[in-house]
Amino acid sequence: MIPDEIREAILVLQQQGRAIREISRALKVSRNTVRRVLRKSEPKSPQGHGEDQAIMTVLPAIYRRCKGNGVRIREVLKDEYDIDIAYSTLTGLLREQQLREPKRRSGIYTFEPGEEMQHDTSPHRLELGDKRVTAQCASLILAYSRLLFIQYYPTFTRFEAKAFLTEALLFFDGACPRCIVDNTHVVVAGGSGPDALIAPEMVAFGEVFGMTFVPHAIKHSDRKGRIERPFSYVENNFLAGRTFGDWTDLNAQARAWCENTANATHKRKLGMTANAAYVMEKPHLLSLPLHIPAVTQIHYRIVDTQGYVHLDTNRYSVPERLLGKKVSVHKRPQQVLIFLGQQQVAEHPRLTGKRHTDHLIKSHHSSLQRGKTPSGPSPQEQALTGRDPLLDQYVAALRQRAPGRGVSRLRRLLELQRTYPTEPFMAAVKQALQYGLFDLARLERLILDKVAGDFFDLDDVD
Repeated sequence: MIPDEIREAILVLQQQGRAIREISRALKVSRNTVRRVLRKSEPKSPQGHGEDQAIMTVLPAIYRRCKGNGVRIREVLKDEYDIDIAYSTLTGLLREQQLREPKRRSGIYTFEPGEEMQHDTSPHRLELGDKRVTAQCASLILAYSRLLFIQYYPTFTRFEAKAFLTEALLFFDGACPRCIVDNTHVVVAGGSGPDALIAPEMVAFGEVFGMTFVPHAIKHSDRKGRIERPFSYVENNFLAGRTFGDWTDLNAQARAWCENTANATHKRKLGMTANAAYVMEKPHLLSLPLHIPAVTQIHYRIVDTQGYVHLDTNRYSVPERLLGKKVSVHKRPQQVLIFLGQQQVAEHPRLTGKRHTDHLIKSHHSSLQRGKTPSGPSPQEQALTGRDPLLDQYVAALRQRAPGRGVSRLRRLLELQRTYPTEPFMAAVKQALQYGLFDLARLERLILDKVAGDFFDLDDVD
């Protein structure tokens, strides 16, 4: 960098008409340095160079088109206008044209004990069991003491938000009257910033604890900087090197980490741990209500033909006497309760983080399996055998050619035995056995032939 006194001396000598070589020798600087100072001191033409003038003409439109991305603006200038400009020169032109907002001085937020809480979520990639999943890390912090609480969820809707905030306020054993949140639809029903419309469901929830939700202004995330900063700490400290079996194990470890690490570590800005600062803040927190209603979401379902109700892609069993009836399903953070009218008919653990899974209570459904397949001789076989060896032989051969125990065919054979006289019946069986006839319809015709020929001599009748 050229000192200011050297720069002023070069300009004075140049005004006196001194040559560049003479100025260089007198001040003991290079001629290039003299030229550089003189070049920068030359007044710029208001019209600028031709190329710069062309860039200035199209730059505002390209800036809006590329959403302020300098790299993309440079590419468009080169591809569409054949203008190759250095990136540093381009950023200088953007500042000169005041297309980019100048940086503003940042402020600092100070909070009194019990004045404010801040809530936010962030997606984290982690190993859960044998799978790598994206989990939503929900966090709440007391702005004064920086006492932190986090939990993880597969998804984060208003139901999970109310469940998390309830658990967090129980962890804090109190609440602050103001809770700063972002502008997501989980809390906000319309608009943005402090004037946003809060969802009536969340307004009613906040009234239970005496708190109101206040979204920060768009692009003003520093307003909840207390909760933004710990996310990096969570990813690089809590998640690093830890394994988790399931969602219950993950949240149990997260709670223990908050108690034993995050809130027990000395914080330089506080000059103490968050736990120590919380002791001073605790008397200023709003007391929790004597009764905290369970976070519940009610759905109405028709029991399907298999004896289940569907909820969040999973199925929960109900007594099979309720097939086809309408029941109310009460979803809670850890439970699923099923009611018929005012009567509770089932209670299940909620299947968190699972899809297309059934949870069955064995007492709800009776077995659909039939009794054991009978073995041994059937009653029909026992009635036919044991009296005549010839008939026994025919029964054995008939059973070999019939499926299973041959009950239907043996039943038909028994009917034939009981219907016709013994002699023509046995004569027909003997003949059928001799020729291998096991079609019972043909056996019956043989019996009828024997009966007609032996007992009814119709030719002698006048």
